[in-house]
Amino acid sequence: MRIELDHLFVCAAPGAPEAEKFIQFGLLEAPPNQHPGQGTACRRFALANAMIELLWVSDPSAAQNQSTRTALLWERWSARDSDASPFGICLRPGNPQEAGGPPFPAREYRPDYLPGPLVMHIGEAGVKEPMWVDMSFMKRVQREHWFNEHLIGIREITGLTLTTTAPLRSAVSQKVLESGVLSARTATSHLLEIEFDGKPRNEQIDFRPDLPIVFRL
Repeated sequence: MRIELDHLFVCAAPGAPEAEKFIQFGLLEAPPNQHPGQGTACRRFALANAMIELLWVSDPSAAQNQSTRTALLWERWSARDSDASPFGICLRPGNPQEAGGPPFPAREYRPDYLPGPLVMHIGEAGVKEPMWVDMSFMKRVQREHWFNEHLIGIREITGLTLTTTAPLRSAVSQKVLESGVLSARTATSHLLEIEFDGKPRNEQIDFRPDLPIVFRL
C-alpha cells in the first residue's frame, strides 16, 4: 500500500508562541485545535496536501492517563529539548481504495476526541524517533478543504528531510523511508527540513532556535 504525508507536528512551548514566526514568514494560520482527553492542543497551518501543527501539552494529567500514556506524548513533549524527537509524522493511504490495516507494526490508539469507529495506529518505535501515526481514514481531499492561499505563495509539501540524533532502526521507520515520504540522516540535534512546491526559488528559511524546522522554497 502506498502511503503519503497527511500532517506533521512539532512540539512547541505552551500556547505555541513560535507560530508567530510562521505568520511573520507569510503563512496563514488555520483555526487552532484542542484534543479533549489527550491533554494536548495545537496551532495549525494548512497546505493543499498536508498540515503543519505546533503541538503542546495543555493538561499533563490527561496526557499521562491510562488511555493516552501509550502514545508517549508527555514523554516526547517534556523531553523535546533533549533526547526525544519533537516530531510526529502522520500518514494516510496514497490511494483511499487501498485503505486497510496499518502498513507497519503498530498498536491501536483511540483518543477520546476521535469519533468511533475511527482508529489511529501508532508505530512501534521509541521517542528518539518521531511519532509515526497511520490514519487510514484520511483522504487528501480533506486537506484540500482546509487550504487557503498563503501570502508567501507556497501550496504543497513536496519533501521532508529528517535529522535524528540516532539512526532510524525501527521497522516502522524503514517502511516510511522505503515509501519515499521522507529521507533521513543523523547529526547532533533533531531537525526537520520541509520542502515546498519542489523548491523552485532555491531559498532556505531557518526557524532555529525557536523551532527545529527549516523551510526550503
